[in-house]
Amino acid sequence: MIVFLMLYFGMKMFFMHKKHLLMLLLTLEFISLIVLIMLINFFSMYVLDFSLVVYFLIIIVCEAVLGLLLMTMIVRVHGSDYVKSLVLLC
Repeated sequence: MIVFLMLYFGMKMFFMHKKHLLMLLLTLEFISLIVLIMLINFFSMYVLDFSLVVYFLIIIVCEAVLGLLLMTMIVRVHGSDYVKSLVLLC
């Protein structure tokens, strides 16, 4: 029950705080960690094979690295991490 509440607040934070790109990336990581906790709970109760959890953890790490890389490149080019400046890129 607590996990679903945390997932709800993570989604709420993602849709409410859209000013800075770093805040969006942090909330995406928070949501990813909550989904990872849900996967671990599911696999510990029903399935003994944790290989899918390891694959999901690898994908989470790759997503975080790519997000930080893109954010640093955008900050170098535009000088800020505002989401409004990303709209100008299109």
